[in-house]
Amino acid sequence: MSESLPVIEMKGISISFPGVKALDDVNFRLFPGEVHTLMGENGAGKSTLIKALTGVYTIDAGSIVVMGEERQFHGTADAQRAGISTVYQEVNLCTNLNIGENLMLGHEVRGVFGVNWRATHAAANEALRAMGLGHLDSREPLASLSIAMQQLVAISRAMVIDAKVLILDEPTSSLDALEVENLFHVLRGLRDNGVAILFVSHFLDQVYAISDRITVLRNGAYVGEYLTRELDRQKLISLMIGKELAVFASISRAATSLEPAAATEVLLDATGLGRRGKVEPTDLVVNKGEVLGFAGLLGSGRTELARLLYGADKPDTGDVTMHGKKVSLHSPVSGLNNRIAFSTENRRDEGTVGDLTVRENLVLAVQARRGWARPLSKREKDAIVDKYISELGVRPADPDRPIKDLSGGNQQKVLLGRWLATGPELLILDEPTRGIDVGAKAEIQEAVVQLAEGGTSVVFISSELEEVVRLSSRVVVMKDHRKIDEITVGPDVTTQTIVDIIAAEGQPGDNQTVEEQA
Repeated sequence: MSESLPVIEMKGISISFPGVKALDDVNFRLFPGEVHTLMGENGAGKSTLIKALTGVYTIDAGSIVVMGEERQFHGTADAQRAGISTVYQEVNLCTNLNIGENLMLGHEVRGVFGVNWRATHAAANEALRAMGLGHLDSREPLASLSIAMQQLVAISRAMVIDAKVLILDEPTSSLDALEVENLFHVLRGLRDNGVAILFVSHFLDQVYAISDRITVLRNGAYVGEYLTRELDRQKLISLMIGKELAVFASISRAATSLEPAAATEVLLDATGLGRRGKVEPTDLVVNKGEVLGFAGLLGSGRTELARLLYGADKPDTGDVTMHGKKVSLHSPVSGLNNRIAFSTENRRDEGTVGDLTVRENLVLAVQARRGWARPLSKREKDAIVDKYISELGVRPADPDRPIKDLSGGNQQKVLLGRWLATGPELLILDEPTRGIDVGAKAEIQEAVVQLAEGGTSVVFISSELEEVVRLSSRVVVMKDHRKIDEITVGPDVTTQTIVDIIAAEGQPGDNQTVEEQA
């Protein structure tokens, strides 16, 4: 890792949007042959800094120096010409094209009669071999690949332009442990060949496994630059969120102090609830004012069971009662009418409506339950918006900003506010903290505990078993589309307890991973 000349140096970068200063005098350096992680809470300015570097945003003040030359980027094409490539969290490839067409899109080999596809595919196969993906055939449909392999194809495409700088924004959010290690093997090879890699992730284990250097932002301001080996995790978290790691311990203490589930009234009782090919018939009780965790590996049936409880999918078998009375949950509207709310794990495609404002997203569920023929008044909308922007700490606190412009953590807070506005008795949260930083994670976990303290029942689903154990009074363990156990959380229950239960039902698959995150 060279210290002689940064390939990228950003000095005094400031960017303002109406009503908010997104970046304020921020510095950043990136050296050839290093993996440099940008850390900070959602809303800290990470995405804004990346968009300034890649020409998406114009800077108000400061300078961007690339390989010793000051540059002004007026779009992503300018950044690419300067050797800067970006791969985003959501794989932006065309699944209707084959691997080679995706890899060489915009860089096809051309001849007298247009695109020379034989030469283009030869170039694509060479690019794949250079990334250690020589076993792939460029003529295979992209759709035949796993998400993990598509992510590697996206990185290969980024390197087709002979990039000197590779920016990876949450590249591991959909990968399992083995796939992450394969990705890191590729990244280490690129680093050793002199490529400068800017890596953004919320997974602390991964940050410490791959990063050489860390830059921390907080509230749009520069906190500092640190060698990873010299910065311990507790100090990093404190720098990011401005408070100590003890906040998570206090959440856990608050959760365990809730009234034992056995002493509370039954809110929902499901008997033999199932759907062919999705979830085997399942018995389930949700008590009033408790947090019930769903744990299991990807594909275990966690989400499918949650969707049956809400009415997003119609069950083939079983009965559900609420307060002792039988209810029919055959559609999302029926779920809402029975005061059940469901926040999906797919925030981008099934949760937020990107082109609508924060205000419009917040009131969607209340308006849907009332019916579109009876629109909410401005006063009613303002009351909902003011309440949840304030209570959940949505940043920036601008209800008229398009929600797609907010960070992932703040989008998640808006989704949570949308469902809380319906006054649910049962709130189902599917991966509510996926892809968000420890600060926003703590705020959402605190909100879950407060909801339970106020009498709202919460079904909490997370791939991070430590999070499930911390918040839940009981945990339903799922595997292979069926419930295999149900445990009451106490001092002796840990993430390993759940892993052992899953393992006892058969050898775990390669896609298993337990995130021991803060």
